[in-house]
Amino acid sequence: MSGSPRPYRSALREEQAKATRERILAATIDLMQAEEDASMDAIARAAGVERRTVFRHFETREALLAEAFQWLNDRLGVTIAPGDPAALAQAIREGFARMDSLEGAVRAGLHSRAGRDMRLSQLPRRRAAFSASLAPVTANLSPAEKARIEALAHLLYSAAAWEVLKDYGGLTGAEAGQTAAWALERLLSAAASPASDAD
Repeated sequence: MSGSPRPYRSALREEQAKATRERILAATIDLMQAEEDASMDAIARAAGVERRTVFRHFETREALLAEAFQWLNDRLGVTIAPGDPAALAQAIREGFARMDSLEGAVRAGLHSRAGRDMRLSQLPRRRAAFSASLAPVTANLSPAEKARIEALAHLLYSAAAWEVLKDYGGLTGAEAGQTAAWALERLLSAAASPASDAD
């Protein structure tokens, strides 16, 4: 017999590793949700694992937080690629309403470096997706008008807009979602009308 030995792979071990990783991510979000210390030691305790186990799955705290915020977005059902303007407005309505259930973690994501890094890492893909979904409205606009509408759509479908509408407007997440979606729909309606050419 020749050749190197085949690496040992265990479906059970892989499943256990995945479950441990999920437990670590959930514990991270739970700590942020409770606005408690989210150090690696605190995360390990909350997840019921050793500190070294956390580092086995995530090399740095920054890597853990970046993945935790992506995990949070997945749990909230946040999509960065709505199919068309109507889907974008609906995503705002649904996403903002769900953000209230994890308010502490959403706010932590907004105001932490790891949250910002995660958002910036998705930016090229998000810009391309928004441009494609808004194309039915923006296709015949000048590049400057198109850029303005896309920028406003990004603003209206953001956790920052959710936070401002809640804090300054006194709205619930569901009301904030209705308001931001309404603003987007009015913006797109104005952009699609011939009168907008004279503006």
